[in-house]
Parts: sequence; C-alpha cells; structure tokens
Amino acid sequence: MLELAILGFLAEGPLPGHELRRRVSHLTGYTRPVSDGSLYPAINRLAKAGLLERRADPSAGASRYVLSLTEAGRAEMLERLRKPADHEITDFTRFHTVLSFLSHLPDVAEQHAVLRRRLAFLEEPASFFYDGDRPMRAEEVADPYRRGILLTARATSRAERAWLREVLGEEPPAYS
Repeated sequence: MLELAILGFLAEGPLPGHELRRRVSHLTGYTRPVSDGSLYPAINRLAKAGLLERRADPSAGASRYVLSLTEAGRAEMLERLRKPADHEITDFTRFHTVLSFLSHLPDVAEQHAVLRRRLAFLEEPASFFYDGDRPMRAEEVADPYRRGILLTARATSRAERAWLREVLGEEPPAYS
C-alpha cells in the first residue's frame, strides 16, 4: 500500500521527498507510521522500475530532490486501482488507501467494480469473536469491551455500506 500511496500522490503532481513523506504519513495515520526506512527504499524501488523520476531540486538545498510520476508509473497505479488484492479490499486501512486514489481511474464502471467488491465483503457475516465457527454478535458477548468493539464495528460497517450503496446507486437490502 505504501507504493500505491506514493504513486497516487505523485499522480497529482511532482513533490519533494519530504512533502511526499508528510502526505503518506497523514494518509496512513498513527496506526501504520511511515518511517524513512520504509519510504525511501520504496521510492528507490519505484525509481529503479521506471515508475517515478527523481531530479535534483537545487532551490531546496543539497541532496534534496523532486519526484514525479512517469507514464509507466501512472499505468502501474491505474492497474493497482483496477485490481486491488483481496487483502486491500478487506483491510480497512489498506482499502482507504485504494479509495483515496480511486478517482484517478477514468472509467466509473471500473471504480464501481472495486466498490462492489468492498460492499460484498462488508455484507458477509463476520466478527472479531466466534463461538466455534459462528460469528458472535455484540448482544451475545458479556465482556463490555469486546461488546464495544463489536458495536463500533457494526456502526462503522453500516455507515460504510450505506455510503457504498449511495455511490453505486443501489437500494439497501430489506434486511439491513
């Protein structure tokens, strides 16, 4: 997801490395901090693959540079957005990275295909806690903190499903 975030932000225009780091850090938040030890090797991999260009920025001082997306980088970003991996659909933070740049896909049908995958995932019965193979509902959990996790997740899922249906122009199922 780090590479998609880098490509996505550079699709919006060239950026100096420190500004790119700031934007990626704000996107991923405190739960998945971006260190120099992960960001700069990712930038180097993308540059070596010809997906971004690095050019010196003499006005910013020694060893400062500006990054920009190449046509190959734009094509790679679009492909990653068209076909996110399953874990990029099911993981909340990873999906937000996909969602952050989904508008770069020029075809609304392709955007909606990604949103439909997320909606299908959210409509499957799931829980953080199970009784055997059966997902437990908040009302079945005695521990108040676990119940809180389930109630919060339920509210978040309902809100996200409603938003997804609105964007997709779909009516919610009768059981919601």
